[in-house]
Amino acid sequence: MSTQQTRGRAPVQMIAMVVSLVFILVGVLGFIPGVTSGFDSMSFAGHHSEARLLGVFEVSVLHNLVHLLFGIVGFLMIRSISGAVTYLITGGAIYLVLWLYGMLIDLDSSANFIPVNDADNWLHLGLGIGMVGFGAAFARSAKTAR
Repeated sequence: MSTQQTRGRAPVQMIAMVVSLVFILVGVLGFIPGVTSGFDSMSFAGHHSEARLLGVFEVSVLHNLVHLLFGIVGFLMIRSISGAVTYLITGGAIYLVLWLYGMLIDLDSSANFIPVNDADNWLHLGLGIGMVGFGAAFARSAKTAR
């Protein structure tokens, strides 16, 4: 096993695995009363949900399901180095678009169907930059692994 690998996986696969685990954890936690304040007011979608993960991040059933799905997709893609890189870069790009969307819409309008708030928007920016950055940093190793 090379020094670039841990337990048979490349570093980019391990990073993508951690990201996937975090998304699944966040998706599950969004359905747990106490961890999610205002749980009884959670709606399927839309800005009317008063539920807040950790009392900060606005969530809905749809938002939680998207986190779970995003984590599952990550686990499917980390089977290969190129898949892990693609997951990080594409997922990061999606989060950057989501950040931009959240910044441009009126958070009190029906366009805020996910829903998002200011805390979500800044988290999405950080996730997008981090995921694209890690994916890009390891993109070269993905090309040599092919």
